[in-house]
Amino acid sequence: MTKLYAVEDCKIFPLLSDPDGGTPVYGEGVDVPGIKAMEISGDVEVKQLRGDNTLLDSDAEISNVTVSYPHAKLGLDVLKALMSSTITDSGTTPAQKTKWSLKKGAKPLPYKIVGKTPTSGGDIIGGDVHFTLFKCIMSSFPGLGLAEEDYRTVENEANAMPLISTGEWVDVEINETAVPIETAATTP
Repeated sequence: MTKLYAVEDCKIFPLLSDPDGGTPVYGEGVDVPGIKAMEISGDVEVKQLRGDNTLLDSDAEISNVTVSYPHAKLGLDVLKALMSSTITDSGTTPAQKTKWSLKKGAKPLPYKIVGKTPTSGGDIIGGDVHFTLFKCIMSSFPGLGLAEEDYRTVENEANAMPLISTGEWVDVEINETAVPIETAATTP
């Protein structure tokens, strides 16, 4: 048990394969620059059995898990990991240009997301907490654009689902000693 305060780091890992009965394979982690928050929520579907003018039974199941993670900086590598697209570099300093391109037929891509927060209030001195969603697919187009006389944050939202290979869906890890996301992400 611990308190949660702040968000320190967040990375997404492209899901390269998820074979039934096998082991998932992820690509190299992509930093989500300027992470501001990571909110995980879900829906519970409740069915009630009524008869004889009374409630006889009730059953519930988790039907949906979502994650939203606004970030303060535009990361073209994040956009490329979220959907089939390309990044091209051209020119040389001081006229170098990097361009992200989304073309007709682009599709959302599956990925794992890991967020890291330091603990607060001394519950676990030197420890941290990691939130992992093992398979996500964006559920809305990232909030891109500009804002008048203000900073514009990038808004990302995704649906999470269990892995086909292992059934893993969401993990929350409390580490007595803080570990970087790269270390935590090496295991499925």
